[in-house]
Amino acid sequence: MTLALPRRTLLLGLGAAGLASRAIAQTDRFVVPPLAPLRMEMGRITKVTVCLRPFRAAGPRLDVEKVGSKRVVHNYGHGGSGWSLSWGSAQIATAKALEGGTKRVAVIGCGAIGLTTALTLLRAGAKVTIYAADRTPYTRSVRATGTWSPDSRIADHDRIDAGFPALWDSMARSSYATWQTLLGRPGDPVAWSDRYGLADPIIETPPIAFPDRPVNAPEIRFFEQRLPGLAPRGHDLQPGQHPFPVSRARLSTSMQFNVAELAHLLTTDFLLEGGRIETRTFNTPADLQRLRQPVIVNCTGYGARALWKDESVVPVRGQINWLAPQPEVHYGLYYRDVNVLPRPDGIVVQYSGTSDMWGYGCEDETPDMAEAEAAIRTIAPLFEAPKAL
Repeated sequence: MTLALPRRTLLLGLGAAGLASRAIAQTDRFVVPPLAPLRMEMGRITKVTVCLRPFRAAGPRLDVEKVGSKRVVHNYGHGGSGWSLSWGSAQIATAKALEGGTKRVAVIGCGAIGLTTALTLLRAGAKVTIYAADRTPYTRSVRATGTWSPDSRIADHDRIDAGFPALWDSMARSSYATWQTLLGRPGDPVAWSDRYGLADPIIETPPIAFPDRPVNAPEIRFFEQRLPGLAPRGHDLQPGQHPFPVSRARLSTSMQFNVAELAHLLTTDFLLEGGRIETRTFNTPADLQRLRQPVIVNCTGYGARALWKDESVVPVRGQINWLAPQPEVHYGLYYRDVNVLPRPDGIVVQYSGTSDMWGYGCEDETPDMAEAEAAIRTIAPLFEAPKAL
């Protein structure tokens, strides 16, 4: 049996309690929870940040090379999957770094990959120092969306080698298991949230025009592969089972990262367990010779393009428009190429473009307020009262 409620009631909510505070659409299988409305207003913008995802067509660089007297293990180029694959990638880099019995290791970079690699090395018995120009809160990693996305621009499907699918699968599963150990911790560094994929508006409105962003790139079929048995399965919702003015909706549940809390937690754990962090800038690989450690793990992300002169690292621009937090909102949504994700530090509103090629090759990190306004205006009608006929 399905209980259908008037859309106006669902959208406007009942008093201050939000959407459907006294009524819940249900079927024999599940109950759709009450949903607090998102406040999509330009006046609620707190900041706009831009991140350059470090995409490599062949996938992350995880090889070893000799630089002078140093053995350098590379661990960079994870596209938009840095947080998602970090622990699994760290395990691979750690095994390579400790080959031969070396216990003194330097890690270059203090973002998601650098922190998790340093902690993995430390817990494997190494003495570890992180060298970085910036602490984690000032790295590109904190400008990430903060959602579990292990195949986000991770590689070009036509450029990977035969062993990459199995390697990626292993990294994803290992990372997934490790992230789950942080569920339920104070500050919710890792949590689950419902996501609504929406399409086909009931009242058709013209799509909002987004600024043009030149894409000078070959056609790329980004690597995409499922991880059977790993994440909760989504399901389609029938009309009347959700409060949105669309004819198609799908509900899924996904892992998300409270990046600000993670940066604090991982840094604190690293320091408490005996790690050290030193501020240091490197301009060329030759600068690594000044370090005391014989083994260095290079976790510089997009910075490797300049430091290592690695032009296989291609920027893929992504902009996040941050609205003031809404603690009452516990769900995300995707509608007309705009992704919305609630986090304790703000509501993420991000235009992802009509394809994953959006932002490819663009290294401009200047915030685009026209893009911010278009993204917010795209989502706002989902929470507006229907106009009288």
